[in-house]
Amino acid sequence: MLDISQVKLGTVAKVDGEPYVVIWTQHVQMGRGGAILRVKIRNLLNGAVLEKTMKGADKWESADLERSKATYLYLAGTEVYFMDSNTYEQFSLDKENIGHSINYLVEGTSVDVLIFEGNPVSIQIPTKIKIKITEAPPGIKGDTAQGGSKLVTLETGHKISAPLFIKEGEEIIVNTETGLYVERA
Repeated sequence: MLDISQVKLGTVAKVDGEPYVVIWTQHVQMGRGGAILRVKIRNLLNGAVLEKTMKGADKWESADLERSKATYLYLAGTEVYFMDSNTYEQFSLDKENIGHSINYLVEGTSVDVLIFEGNPVSIQIPTKIKIKITEAPPGIKGDTAQGGSKLVTLETGHKISAPLFIKEGEEIIVNTETGLYVERA
């Protein structure tokens, strides 16, 4: 059983008999009462997002998930295809179940697959990932006090903010949880 202090970003729990992953948390200290935890959770089976409030005495059942390694292959419509690294079998997941992780998946990326009751339900990608810049406007020095940034396009088509010195064709490290530039690769 998971109590309020054990529920963090990425925690997987069973709520009403279905597996959910915590995608957002906010700890709120009430004036005279105890603390509460506001959470947003995503259903791993159908992608639905719920908002829940946990009080100090509330407990959730931890979900028994197996983990396996897989490699990202390609995206076709709303289906994302992977290959299991142990059995070399291909399987697909709905784009909705993957969430924002799709923005950082490049062919050949190694991911952790979450398996619930024998079926793959979602993936977890590394916190930091190396990815190539396909489009970057020229960095023009302006009147910036703390150094500037510009919007660049990753090879997946996703856009992030990066420093002015980053050029097209370079590889950078991106934090996949925050979506922010970390450093040059």
